[in-house]
Amino acid sequence: MNSIVVNLSHKTYPIYIKRGLINEIGIEIAKIYTGKKVLIITDENVNKLYGKTVEISLKISGFNVDTIVLEPGEKSKSVDVLLNVYNDLLDFKVTRGDLIIALGGGVVGDLAGFAASTLLRGIPFVQIPTSLLAQVDSSIGGKVAVDLARGKNLIGSFYHPQAVFIDPNVLKTLSKTFLHDGLAEVIKYGAIKDIDLFLKLESLKDDDDVLANIDNIIYQCCNIKKDIVEIDEKDTGDRMMLNFGHTLGHSIEKYFNYEKYTHGEAVGIGMYSITRKSEELGLTEVGSAERIKKILIKYNLPYEVLGLDRDKILQAISLDKKNDKDTINIILLKKLGNAFIKNINSSLMNDYI
Repeated sequence: MNSIVVNLSHKTYPIYIKRGLINEIGIEIAKIYTGKKVLIITDENVNKLYGKTVEISLKISGFNVDTIVLEPGEKSKSVDVLLNVYNDLLDFKVTRGDLIIALGGGVVGDLAGFAASTLLRGIPFVQIPTSLLAQVDSSIGGKVAVDLARGKNLIGSFYHPQAVFIDPNVLKTLSKTFLHDGLAEVIKYGAIKDIDLFLKLESLKDDDDVLANIDNIIYQCCNIKKDIVEIDEKDTGDRMMLNFGHTLGHSIEKYFNYEKYTHGEAVGIGMYSITRKSEELGLTEVGSAERIKKILIKYNLPYEVLGLDRDKILQAISLDKKNDKDTINIILLKKLGNAFIKNINSSLMNDYI
């Protein structure tokens, strides 16, 4: 089993990566939790595939288990669904001594984590991410949130799990769409911090080759994020670089009401768009945008969207959390593998999309 330890000033927690780990989850939870009640939050798709496996493993290890099942998709990451989850947890008589398990992708992890961070002023939780995007990114670092109609992740907090359990085998049941969705975040890590990772993605032949190398890919991404989070837990400095492609990406997701593009697809469009613009402005090594475009095409990810209403996109960006009064921090590349934060006047954002 590969393991990484996230060391923060106030908390330390492990990330475990092992094939078949989901079948041993009861044994692993018993190592970090001495209570008896476990409450699983998952979605319908993941529950059909892994719900019983996790429940049985926990029960064999002596835990009492209840499960809350959500509808899949970004629309479940809403305040209305959050209120229902609060009520379900209270119906199960949850206490601050119990444990919540987020079993699913990024939506489940964000929603369950935010519920855990706020109900009863904080209930311990663990992450069992089942999508590539969640395994390499959203399950790590303590960002939990729900969406508002006016934008993504506008209600959120920093609340770290007790542990993250990653089983690469579960990715075999992912559709190609969501495998590629997660690869967009892997591409991001290579683009901002690890040129060797980017080169590796360029060299892999196909999806089967990706899955054959996925353990190391997940480890590399988790290690990059761990290092960044330890330096800047609250997203005031270097951690902002993890938002490369996300400012425009989040706006595109909202523009299409979270129905046309997955998160990774939208981020891919954002990465290419802002890099093409920053090249034109002389801020990024020439050729970087073309390589991003080619790798997005290779993994069946879009690199552009035509016919957007720029005013609506700019309006959505104006609500971005990275705004500070009249300025916004955007993430650009000096060259592939080397990102930097640029603070610009918000009125200049039109030049970068």
